[in-house]
Amino acid sequence: MEFKISKDLIQQIAQLIQEKNNHQLEILLNDMHHADFAEILDEVSIEEATYIFQVLDSEKTAEILLELEDDLREEILSRLSSKEIAEELDELETNDAADIIGELSKDRKAEVISELQDIEHAKGIVDLLRYDEDTAGGIMHKELVKVNENWNVMTCVKEMRIQAENISRVHSIYVVDDDNKLKGRLSLKDLLTAPTTKTPISEFYIRKLNYVDVEMADVDVARIMDKYDLEAIPVVDELGRLVGRITIDDVIDVIKDEIEKRDTEDIQKFGGLEALELPYVQTRLFEMVKKRATWLVVLFVGEMFTASAMGFFEGEIEKAVVLALFVPLIISSGGNSGSQAATLIIRAMALKELDLKDWWFVMKKEIASGFLLGSILGIVGFIRIMIWQQTGLYQYGIHWFAVAMTVSISLVFIVLWGTLSGSMIPFLLKKLRLDPATSSAPFVATLVDVTGLVIYFTIASLLLKGKLL
Repeated sequence: MEFKISKDLIQQIAQLIQEKNNHQLEILLNDMHHADFAEILDEVSIEEATYIFQVLDSEKTAEILLELEDDLREEILSRLSSKEIAEELDELETNDAADIIGELSKDRKAEVISELQDIEHAKGIVDLLRYDEDTAGGIMHKELVKVNENWNVMTCVKEMRIQAENISRVHSIYVVDDDNKLKGRLSLKDLLTAPTTKTPISEFYIRKLNYVDVEMADVDVARIMDKYDLEAIPVVDELGRLVGRITIDDVIDVIKDEIEKRDTEDIQKFGGLEALELPYVQTRLFEMVKKRATWLVVLFVGEMFTASAMGFFEGEIEKAVVLALFVPLIISSGGNSGSQAATLIIRAMALKELDLKDWWFVMKKEIASGFLLGSILGIVGFIRIMIWQQTGLYQYGIHWFAVAMTVSISLVFIVLWGTLSGSMIPFLLKKLRLDPATSSAPFVATLVDVTGLVIYFTIASLLLKGKLL
């Protein structure tokens, strides 16, 4: 059952903190899952959250640090002493501890590392801090179980028991040589079923295995682990030496971050601006203007063609002013239908539902969709003009029927064109090796605005010739 935070619980925690009843507070919170604990800290004041970290066992609170939102974690860490932070990090695996230390200032970072009790743990953290956070080295664990290829079964078991004490989960047993170069992996089943305890593992360890280089991008690591359905993968340096391991938990975080980043970029591009490198609140004014100005200028130039198209049909507008009344209706319908189609296709491409080879299938489907959608809007437009004319809300003149047919038929073709354009532009961009997300809603709308006017006034000149024109 999912944990639900109640106001009574928050009030109870606040009361215990006020009374400094640490024993009852520990009883209340100790059996709680760290993810639920993190939700509670989001609800209490920063002073209360800091107090909880200071009085509860660091073995419990260490995992909670990882679950907190970045801003809250930064605020709590700023209120804890270097020694208190070090106590929290001593309970975490090296990669998690390195992630948290990496958020501290340079001076504070050195202070916290000097306060760490486990020297080997501190060395592992410092080692990880050398790598970029978006590489295999930046997300790997230093803790792992490894055995020497020259050992026998009994020696392996003894050493594995010692090494496993510092690891929360053992996914694999890696085999190395005397120079710590990765040679293969050891199956636990093969180890347990070996003929004798003196059998050398060189007789049965598995020499073929997947591994990644320490400098490989984290997204590439995630792709390899997904491809081969791995729970963990070893990491080697440039000399082939075993330096760490990456687990499925680490990869899930990478995938989540990549999806969030990609979705943000796509949404920004689709909104008609270049993707921001930093979050909105951290982006400087000049950078924001630069990112937005380029597309605004392009779209403005595009809309200038709309004015040119209106000027080209100036004569028709002078003779039949009533046509100008429906220009906003006409161009918005085409732009909306094009934006809808572009959104559907770009999302399908992002989810790998569509590829370049599917363009003909999409075209046939969107032609049918565009015709039906245009017909629906055309019928609605015709009925609207007829009702206004018959009820006296507006007089369109003796040729109101021809005007209504012009608007109705124009809507059919403009919506059809908008749908077709919106669905095909992403394919065209992908064929040109450009990002389909750049076929933004404003870009599609601007294109359909110009061509929509041409379609509208061309149909008007055919249907109203000899009547209003």
